[in-house]
Amino acid sequence: MSKVISALTVSVDGYLTGRDPGPGRGLGDAGFLFDWYFSGDVPSQVFDGFKLSEPSARVFDALAGSIGAVVCGRKTYDDSEEFGGGSPVPNTSLVVLSHRPAPRAEESDQQTLVTTGIEDAVAAAKAAAGDKDVALQGGGVVTEALKAGLVDEVVLHQVPVLLGAGRPYFQELPEHVNLVLLEAVPAPGVTHLHFEVTR
Repeated sequence: MSKVISALTVSVDGYLTGRDPGPGRGLGDAGFLFDWYFSGDVPSQVFDGFKLSEPSARVFDALAGSIGAVVCGRKTYDDSEEFGGGSPVPNTSLVVLSHRPAPRAEESDQQTLVTTGIEDAVAAAKAAAGDKDVALQGGGVVTEALKAGLVDEVVLHQVPVLLGAGRPYFQELPEHVNLVLLEAVPAPGVTHLHFEVTR
């Protein structure tokens, strides 16, 4: 059965980006959050050009290889320059959740625009993913999916830095969300923390 997963790189103080992220600026002053993608000698089997440490390659490729579709919010979509008309994960569909028109997503075979809420966006992604998993990208999308009880697992690729500002992984939630740690994998420049969301 397919799962809905959030697996994002995050600072110890909970930020996905540094200061001043945006189109052409990537993660702002925190582009180094992704250094662990290139800090080893094990080529990723999913992403061309990624060379990870052995523990990171094992964790990263298992997660990335399980994904059949991605849901992202409009801010992530715009900041990522519309993923070039594709998806952040190779050979997957992208569902863009937005209340505003997104011309590229409306015309793309690989991208779909959903304007009717997180439940419909996740449903569209599940239909596109088949028996594979759905990944969530962007703090707003993750938070809305958690509020709706749609998230099965959360993975924090935690980089040992305090950024002090940026876009937070999680926004305000109306209640506690309980997690159970499934795995903790230390690796050079990052610790992979894999949690199950309990309901």
